[in-house]
Amino acid sequence: MFEGQPQSDVEALLKSNPEFRQLYYRHRELDKQVLDAELGVLPIDDTTLARMKKEKLHAKDQLTRIFAAHQTRH
Repeated sequence: MFEGQPQSDVEALLKSNPEFRQLYYRHRELDKQVLDAELGVLPIDDTTLARMKKEKLHAKDQLTRIFAAHQTRH
């Protein structure tokens, strides 16, 4: 998700920021579920899939905001 960014910065945030950590792992979980649903491995309806995609995008937006704020402080 943070391609091109120093992995050490991401790891530091995972260790020091509980909100970032929770969002990061939730985003990863949703990413896997969405992929499984799109591949037909996880049988869910279109409404649930759309909700999951929206939640995943919202988590990514929040993660990006937190990461950018961290970058400006350091």
